[in-house]
Amino acid sequence: MSALVLRADKDGAATLTLNRPDKLNALNVDVFRELDAHVRQLATETETVGLVILRGAGRCFSAGHDLGDIAVGEKLPEPFYQSKVIERLADLPQPVITAVHGHCYTGALELALAGDIVFAAEGARFGDTHAKWALTPVWGLSQRLPRRVGTYRAREMMFTCRTVLGPEAATLGLADICVPDAEFDARLDALAQQILANSWFSHRANKRLLRETDGLPLGAGLSHEIYRGEGRGPDMEARIAGFQSKAVKQS
Repeated sequence: MSALVLRADKDGAATLTLNRPDKLNALNVDVFRELDAHVRQLATETETVGLVILRGAGRCFSAGHDLGDIAVGEKLPEPFYQSKVIERLADLPQPVITAVHGHCYTGALELALAGDIVFAAEGARFGDTHAKWALTPVWGLSQRLPRRVGTYRAREMMFTCRTVLGPEAATLGLADICVPDAEFDARLDALAQQILANSWFSHRANKRLLRETDGLPLGAGLSHEIYRGEGRGPDMEARIAGFQSKAVKQS
């Protein structure tokens, strides 16, 4: 039996690929078990992995929560298991890119919103269809979607269950970057290289600061930054020396 979530490492980036292409990468409990194992491992690999990318195999990112599993009754390892896995993904020390092409509906959208950067193809199709099935979110959508697009746009998307294509998703702030379908892989690789070239220490420290100060009043957030920020990283001196050396050579 093939893995339901594949991992491939390249130059400090770990790419996790949802691997049920025959089912449009529909999310079932077994997918979450494998994703959870990868996420837990990645959390311990901050010195060798500086970026995590989550994407889907085949035609799409994911068509969403497997309705067949819902219908027969899922057997979860613990209550609210999927939401906990998504939180662990969102809380990884490393930056997380969710790379979306094709379908990204409902549960898949909740999973994609766990990314620090949502990277979309023009042909990506985002939507929340909970209301079509008389369901309500439990994987984070009611909190993460309004934080990206605003509360009233989130209400419109949730009430209409309409599909949002990649370019509109970028306009709304649902996606951070939108690229032509034909350039998806190349542009994703370029983005990964750009992020990895910067200090992994800074990425982890900045992500922690942003997470811990989210929702705080300005004064409290500023105090947190000053007194609880991590300051200089172990690679600061080498980076500055490298820049100065390069500047001298160019002068």
